[in-house]
Amino acid sequence: MLLILLAIHLLSRDSIAAPLSHPPDARATTDSCGRTLFSIVWGCLATIFACTWVSVHPNVPPPNQNWLQLFWRRLKMVLITMIAPEVMVGFAARQYFGSRELANSGPAINDILNLTSLHVCVEFNFSTTHGMFFSMGGFVSSAGHPITTIKQLEDPDLGPKFQKAIRNVNEEDIKDRSKGDAFSKGVALLQGLWFILQTLARAHQRLAVTQLEIATLAFAVVNIFIWLLWWNKPLDVQRPIVIGPPTQPDTETITLPVSLLERILLHSAILGLSEDYYQPLSSVSVPLFWSIENQSKHGAGAFILLDLVGIVFGAIHCAAWSAVFPTRPEMWIWRMSAVVITAMPGLTLLSFLIAMNEWLEPVVYAGGGIVLLGIPFYIAARIILIVLPLMELRSLPASAFVDVNWSSYIPHI
Repeated sequence: MLLILLAIHLLSRDSIAAPLSHPPDARATTDSCGRTLFSIVWGCLATIFACTWVSVHPNVPPPNQNWLQLFWRRLKMVLITMIAPEVMVGFAARQYFGSRELANSGPAINDILNLTSLHVCVEFNFSTTHGMFFSMGGFVSSAGHPITTIKQLEDPDLGPKFQKAIRNVNEEDIKDRSKGDAFSKGVALLQGLWFILQTLARAHQRLAVTQLEIATLAFAVVNIFIWLLWWNKPLDVQRPIVIGPPTQPDTETITLPVSLLERILLHSAILGLSEDYYQPLSSVSVPLFWSIENQSKHGAGAFILLDLVGIVFGAIHCAAWSAVFPTRPEMWIWRMSAVVITAMPGLTLLSFLIAMNEWLEPVVYAGGGIVLLGIPFYIAARIILIVLPLMELRSLPASAFVDVNWSSYIPHI
């Protein structure tokens, strides 16, 4: 977090506003300065796509999926990450806290939020890897139904058998199903960190940082949170592990189809889905954004982390407050949009924290109303901050094409 604050400070301090008019020979100097417009755009887009493609860890898919269906399933998550990365942070946080809950080693959020009177979960004694695999729909019964809810583990008849069967699965067997390892994830993480370092170096040497690079920096920082939260989640698992006795299909409960669940992505990814909306005995896989139903303390932790990351994401855009823009209207549009995407998560977090005090109920309703009214503005601001950096490329200052002088950071001997 200190590194993020330092980045924002450097960008906001050293990205001094230049006159809005640019010299006619600004583009003429690009050949001798080291960077081209193509290299700037390619570097940003490649970093965004590579970071999001590696950071996204889908749940176990339905059986008998061909490569095109698997590709589209993952691509949907990548596109959502590009448009609303904080949503994916919320989803990853729910699965992370869920795995910690199953391992009974989660952070003491109940002490922080004063939620000591909550129900204490049964001790399952899973490892975090088992807990994450369980949350992503990695275990199925011999009848092909997912074993993926707390209710199933607490079932008086089959619950103990499921728990024992899960604990008997070797952790290495789960990791072996992953298409990525710590090395591949580390390489992608280093790529994101390298882009962050380059941007900080440009700001420190008072070289222009384009709005596209600012937006890419925000994505890279957010993706670091996703990487860390999903570090123990197997990547691209295509087949579940069969455990335990067979289960009988649930013919009495009417459930929503998975396709309909996927239409309410924000609800499922941020707040999670209740078992009233998803019954594993009526399906053969978990929904795209399924995570176990967290206890209140862990659900609160995931929601708070989502809001904090949203604030950081917006603050990085605000760091370009005094950057060079082609026109003054574009500058003010950027500023207002950056303020909106920073303030909205802040107001949401404030409303959530106030909601913990029942005597402030009128304030909660007022804050909730403001947040709901602000959603269209937030969506518009996010779209603007995707389109505007691309429009800004038509007129860049000459220093935007100058490469970082890395030798200035190497002490002469």
